[in-house]
Amino acid sequence: MHAAIGPIAVHLPERVETNQQLAEEFPNWDMNLIFSKTGIAARHIAAPDECASDLGFKAAQKLFAEYNIDPASIDFVLLCTQTPDYPLPTTACLLQDRLGLRRSCGAFDINLGCSGFVYGLAVADGLIRTGAVRRVLFITAETYTKYIHPSDRSLRTIFGDGAAATLIEAAETPSLSGYCFGTDGKGADTLLVTKGGARAPAACHKPRHRQRWPSPLYMDGPSLINFTVGAIPQVVEDILCSAGKRREDIQLYLFHQATRKMLELLCDCLGIDMARMPLALENCGNTVSSTIPILLDELRRSGQLTVGMQNIMIGFGVGWSWAGCIWTETWSSR
Repeated sequence: MHAAIGPIAVHLPERVETNQQLAEEFPNWDMNLIFSKTGIAARHIAAPDECASDLGFKAAQKLFAEYNIDPASIDFVLLCTQTPDYPLPTTACLLQDRLGLRRSCGAFDINLGCSGFVYGLAVADGLIRTGAVRRVLFITAETYTKYIHPSDRSLRTIFGDGAAATLIEAAETPSLSGYCFGTDGKGADTLLVTKGGARAPAACHKPRHRQRWPSPLYMDGPSLINFTVGAIPQVVEDILCSAGKRREDIQLYLFHQATRKMLELLCDCLGIDMARMPLALENCGNTVSSTIPILLDELRRSGQLTVGMQNIMIGFGVGWSWAGCIWTETWSSR
């Protein structure tokens, strides 16, 4: 058996923070210039008492209700998050109980960010191929805004909170192929949070450059851009080679929604039109591991994804970490 991406449900927090609100709060921020670079006009912000498991729970409930999925049919729950409720226990275990999944259901967390959705697909695919499971509930949930200081112009204008619940099901026909993974831990100092772990502050990784704002989350945007445009074009070629495909076989490039500028640069490097690399971040921002499933959900709802389309899917970022594959759409709501 092989894994297929089934229905997806998205949940975004109730509170919305718009660029207009930020302009009123910080009149010296040039929000028009910022929007031209990020492509982001609004972000959803988790409430102070709202955590990753709360967002993931609501996304999963929505998935079950909208697509008539029996929770008892779930064999495994994967949660991808870098903002877990606690250092321990595993947040996926909390969700198993809260969602009423059976006790014979496996559960664990994946601590990955922007590449996490593709990594999770590969894990679910592997579990299904063993024959041990048939239905995997894959939840991505993130509350990065809890790491961002209100005055941090570089981060507050980009990151939003959100969750997606994706059903990964056993199928006879393969729809995921050409997996390629990569890691360069030398880039750890370009996007990091060092507070809250077990390592003493004096021994923690240090930000690559001067930290301009007091956020616990540090990001070196230029270094991340250089890493991405340097690594991802070769990843595309590696995926095509691994899957035995040609560029002409690919309809869409479904990439992690970092910022519009990042995706425009990748289009230039790959020599493709922006119409083949769709955006879905204007009204929700960069939601880290949830950007790709949010993108898939939007494309399905708008009719831009149809059964049989072959697409390249790639996540990249914090770590540095990247992962990609060829994905053929097989699911239809009709």
